[in-house]
Amino acid sequence: MTRRTALATLGAAALCPLAAAATERRYVLDKAASSVGFRFFVNGIAQAGTMPVSAADILIDPDRPAASRVDVTLDVTGARTALPLATQAMIGPDVLHAARFPVIRFSSTSIRLSAEGRLSGGATVTGALTLRGLTLPITLNANVFRARGSGPNDLSTLTVRLDGAISRAAFGASGFPGFVGDAVELDITAVIRSAT
Repeated sequence: MTRRTALATLGAAALCPLAAAATERRYVLDKAASSVGFRFFVNGIAQAGTMPVSAADILIDPDRPAASRVDVTLDVTGARTALPLATQAMIGPDVLHAARFPVIRFSSTSIRLSAEGRLSGGATVTGALTLRGLTLPITLNANVFRARGSGPNDLSTLTVRLDGAISRAAFGASGFPGFVGDAVELDITAVIRSAT
């Protein structure tokens, strides 16, 4: 079973509208369990990599899920692919330019809930993505899962999944266009634990 399938199964089994608490809750990031997976194409062949999540400020409002907020900062200098040469090119000045722009940040501006009023199963998060010093709006698919085996009112540990795709050229990360495709698929996983 893939990680995506396992999480989807967990979400289907465990999620109902987040309505267990009376106020918004602030969460702290579990850095060791959180990362960004990404996929890009070199000469038409899919390549994958990861980038660490260095910080996250996440507020979940169980009574008003659409009022929840997400702010995630990624460590560009820690980006890795399976190919050392591809990693060097990616963090170099022609693409991400990690020496000058060491972080990427996504800050939500609005959340659209699923048809069932949930932060999963069709929910989206729209926000501002800052990459190479340029900020543009993007929309990501969103899913929030409770910890496996937790009760329906237990929101102490959550996994936030955000996924979607961006154009790297739109952010000026357009190096090696003859070899590397423009689209980059993102899969952000942030494990968060209640701070209250």
